[in-house]
Amino acid sequence: MAIQWFPGHMAKARREVTEKLKLVDIIYELVDARLPLSSRNPMIDEIIQHKPRLVLLNKADMADPQKTALWLAYFEEKGIKALAINSQAGNGLSQITAVSKEILKEKLERLKAKGVKPRAIRAMIVGIPNVGKSTFINRLAKKNIAKTGNMPGVTKAQQWIKVGKELELLDTPGILWPKFEDQEIGKRLAVTGAIKDTLLNQQDLAIYALRFLEKEYPGTLEERFNLEEIPEDIVELFDVIGKNRGVLAGGGMIDYDKTAELIIRELRAVRLGRITLEMPPTDEEEHEQ
Repeated sequence: MAIQWFPGHMAKARREVTEKLKLVDIIYELVDARLPLSSRNPMIDEIIQHKPRLVLLNKADMADPQKTALWLAYFEEKGIKALAINSQAGNGLSQITAVSKEILKEKLERLKAKGVKPRAIRAMIVGIPNVGKSTFINRLAKKNIAKTGNMPGVTKAQQWIKVGKELELLDTPGILWPKFEDQEIGKRLAVTGAIKDTLLNQQDLAIYALRFLEKEYPGTLEERFNLEEIPEDIVELFDVIGKNRGVLAGGGMIDYDKTAELIIRELRAVRLGRITLEMPPTDEEEHEQ
């Protein structure tokens, strides 16, 4: 199952982000808490350079909480502050301003020493499609999206979104697309719905999901689909799931397409519980990349 993305968008997105870096104090990098590395743009470090950054692990309510804790520790070890959030419900968002101030502490103190009047922190959000950027902005701004006026170097079309008195978000259209050679990354993204289902073979995707669950969450797989044991043969596994759920075609045969859709749908709807699709890489794994 070869999965391709749309690298043509990369140059434009990169240019937009680079142009606006000088206008902001900090970058909010939104990732999917279920796959924090696969849902990052691999060029992000190069693009934002040394600009202060806060990584936001969105959709944390869908991810395995123990593994999310490991991811937060991983980013901390890299010298990158990270927070687990749920934009849909608003969980974790109240910490963002305080943590941003902590990250920018030295800069804010320097400005204060120079007698510069305190102003709101200016932040830009970057993230690949489907990580919840719009939901995040609306929830943080409490849907009270309003322009805060033109600022030096900002075109009239550019919109700043006010979040209380202490934070302003740069509403930039720049979306960073992942560019990957590793098909494993593509499959993880596809399982979460970050890639259009019409581009993929759903049976292949369901097989990938089942093999992952069998390895990492076997008890969950057995319980959700009422399995006494997990058959080694993938066709047999489809048969048992299809039969237990009554996903049948004509003549009492298993409808494999609908069974595949059921498996993916249930995983995305968190009916198999909170699942994280990747673990933080070890030092050795990072060295090999």
